[in-house]
Amino acid sequence: MSPALRPPDSPRETGRGRVQGAPGVLRALAVFAAVRFTGVVLLIVVDGLAGRPFGKSLVHAWDSVWYLHIAEHGYGTQLRITSTGAVQTDWAFFPLYPALIRALCGVLPLTAGQAGLLISWSCAGIAGYGIYAIVHHLHGRTVATAVVALWAVVPQSVALTLAYTEPLFTACAAWALYAVLRRRWLAAGSLALLAGLTRPTGIAVAAAVATAAAHEVVRRRGRASPGLLVGAALGPLGWAGYVLWVGRQTGDLWHGYLRVQSAWNSRLDLSVGPLRFLESMPLQGSWVTYPVSVVLVVAAIVSFCLLCQDRAPLPLVVFAGVLLLMAVAVSGPFSSKPRFLLPAFPLLIPPARALARVWRSPPSPRVRLVCGGLTTVSLLYGAYLAALSGQPL
Repeated sequence: MSPALRPPDSPRETGRGRVQGAPGVLRALAVFAAVRFTGVVLLIVVDGLAGRPFGKSLVHAWDSVWYLHIAEHGYGTQLRITSTGAVQTDWAFFPLYPALIRALCGVLPLTAGQAGLLISWSCAGIAGYGIYAIVHHLHGRTVATAVVALWAVVPQSVALTLAYTEPLFTACAAWALYAVLRRRWLAAGSLALLAGLTRPTGIAVAAAVATAAAHEVVRRRGRASPGLLVGAALGPLGWAGYVLWVGRQTGDLWHGYLRVQSAWNSRLDLSVGPLRFLESMPLQGSWVTYPVSVVLVVAAIVSFCLLCQDRAPLPLVVFAGVLLLMAVAVSGPFSSKPRFLLPAFPLLIPPARALARVWRSPPSPRVRLVCGGLTTVSLLYGAYLAALSGQPL
C-alpha cells in the first residue's frame, strides 16, 4: 500500500494539495443538487399518487419517526414486539441528530420534521463538498466530480433526502478524513467524535483516524505531536460515551447497549445471519428489494477489493473496510444494508475513475443514454424504496 499520508511535497499532489476553486466545486455540487432535487420531486409525486399527505415519506419513513420523536420528547420510548416479545427502545438511536433538530426548532419557527429535513439537506451538501475535496486531493477534478455524481445516484442515496442521519454522519466522516489527509489531527479527532455521536458506525471514523495516527507515529519513528495524540484520543469518545451511557441506563454498563441493539435484531454474527437470509430469500416475498440489495452489497465488496488494489490511502481503506464489515457481519434487515454503506464513499472511487476515463472521450450519445437511463432507474427505485416498499429502508 502507498503511504497513508503523503508528504506535502509529494509529486502526485503538486497542484492538487488544495481543493479545486469555486467553479469546480460548484459544478459538482450542482450535479448533486439536480439529481437529489429530482429524487425529492419523484418522492412527492409517489406520495401524492398513493394518497398520502404532501411529502409524508420525507419525514415519516422508518427511522425518521424515531429521531423526530426523540427530538420532541427526549429518550425513554419503548415498543414491545408482540410476535417475539422483544422490547425495542429508542436508546438504539444516537443523539446528535435529534439534538440538532431540537436546537434548530428552538431558534427558528419550524416543526421537527422541517428542521430534520433542513439539517439533512444542508449536511448532504456539506458532505458532497467534503467528498469532492478528498477525491480532488487524490485524483483531480474530473474523478472528484464523478464520485459526487455517483454518490447522488446510487439507489440508497434516497436517504440523503429524508430525515435520516446518513447526511450528517457522512459530512462529519468526509471532513474528518480530509483533515487526516492534511494532517490536521485535532480537527480530525473532533469530527470523528461528532460522527460517533451520530451513528453506531461512527467507530469506523475513529478507527480510520487512529490507524492513520499510528501510521504517522511509526513513520516518524516514535515521535508524535501533542495534536496528533489528542486527535487520536478524541476520535472514539463520542461513540464510547453514548454506548456507556446506554449501558448505565439499562443497568449493565458494558453489555447494555448490545442488549438494546439485539432487541432490534442487530447483532454481530460474522455473516451467518446474512447467509441464512439468502437461503430463505425466495420465501420472503420481496422479489425486488432484497435481490437489488444483494447486488449492491456484492458490488461494494468488489469495489473495496479494487480500492485496495489501487493502493488508496490507509484512512480511506480502513473507513470503508470497517463500514463494509459492519454492514455484512451484523444481522438485521438485509434491505437496509445498502443504506448502511451509503457513507462509504471511498468505494465509489474505482468506478468513478472508470467513468471519468469514458467521459473524457468526449462521451458518445450511447454512453450518455446509458448513464441517463441508469440514473432514471435508480431514482425511481429510490422513490419506491422510501414510499412503497414494505421492507425497511
